[in-house]
Amino acid sequence: MTQPTSQAAKKRFVKGQRLLKHADFERVYKQGRRHFASHMTVFYLARPTQPNTGAQGLRIGFTVSKALGGSVQRNRMRRRLREAVRLHGISREVSVDAVINPKRSLLSADFSEIMNEVAKAFVSIEKTVKKEKPSN
Repeated sequence: MTQPTSQAAKKRFVKGQRLLKHADFERVYKQGRRHFASHMTVFYLARPTQPNTGAQGLRIGFTVSKALGGSVQRNRMRRRLREAVRLHGISREVSVDAVINPKRSLLSADFSEIMNEVAKAFVSIEKTVKKEKPSN
């Protein structure tokens, strides 16, 4: 296989950029803040920067409730969200954990709308976290 170009390499959604542990999801839900959009709710929590671990930047997790439909619909929502996040790119400027919960309307939304909402949510989260950081 050939190596991905530099542009394609920036657009990858690697394991280090995902929330995987149940404890991380719970911490974001219980201690974090929320950003509401028409097709999703984004829960987010700034995490302390640890220079030695390399765990820097935005980490994303997805949760789709069984109330939103069968497994086919839930997996389709998850795939659409994951692709929107991947295409938008993961910010390295702030260390934040975020969990995205879609709403049922996500299934019928245009993909461009989803991309726009993801971009707006990430910009809003970055602004909020940067504003709060100096007071810590």
